[in-house]
Amino acid sequence: MIDDAIRVLAGDCTVITDGTAREEYRGRVTTLVKPDNTVLVHDIDGYQPVAWLTRADSVSSDRSDGFTLVAKKDTQTLRIAAHEQDGFAHYPASAAGTPVGDCPDCGGALVRSSGVDCVNCGTRYGVPSDATIREDSCDCGLPKMRVERGLAFNVCLDRQCESLDDAVTEAFDREWDCPESGCEGDLRILRRGGLLAGCEHYPDCDTGFRVPSGVVDGECRCGLPTFSTPSGTRCLDATCEGVLEQPPKATSGD
Repeated sequence: MIDDAIRVLAGDCTVITDGTAREEYRGRVTTLVKPDNTVLVHDIDGYQPVAWLTRADSVSSDRSDGFTLVAKKDTQTLRIAAHEQDGFAHYPASAAGTPVGDCPDCGGALVRSSGVDCVNCGTRYGVPSDATIREDSCDCGLPKMRVERGLAFNVCLDRQCESLDDAVTEAFDREWDCPESGCEGDLRILRRGGLLAGCEHYPDCDTGFRVPSGVVDGECRCGLPTFSTPSGTRCLDATCEGVLEQPPKATSGD
């Protein structure tokens, strides 16, 4: 099961915030402590918390005399003391997102948020933000994703199973010449945070370009490829202004 949990404290509590100013509240409130140490104190009124501390450096609790929870961040302190405790519990938590399939390891639901997560066992798969999750599955049981990096690639969510990097490398490694004057190198496909087309003679030649989201649809005046992207046609070199005019697409009846 998931190690991360949301902690919940409910009851008649005194809440004290101390930092640039000191404020004190009392009432029957519910306090949530999220896995990233964000603390939220909610009462019956409104949608905003009565008090909160975002991503505290530390959150500690003391049950020796009643129940006290203390969160600290820099010079800020949030203290919640329960006079009468209605309940305290840890509840498993996971990312929430759009369902995209079932986990082949445990059968739990796979959901897409910033990545793809299993809500049951917590397994996480990093996916590019522009990827589309497909309905068909890999032989391993995971859904496939469609990602455009020069071509449209359909690969497994698990990069250890089917590598997007390997697919792009097979298609475009050494496909283009380095445009630097006097350099006779080829552009290699590399991962440096994202996928790059970088000169093979690095560090003597530090020419390199991030491979954009889109498919190759022509050639720029500078000799590099052009990409059809969601925002329009652009050169592999994002600073290049020599993109050739693309002929209009034929329409039915022409």
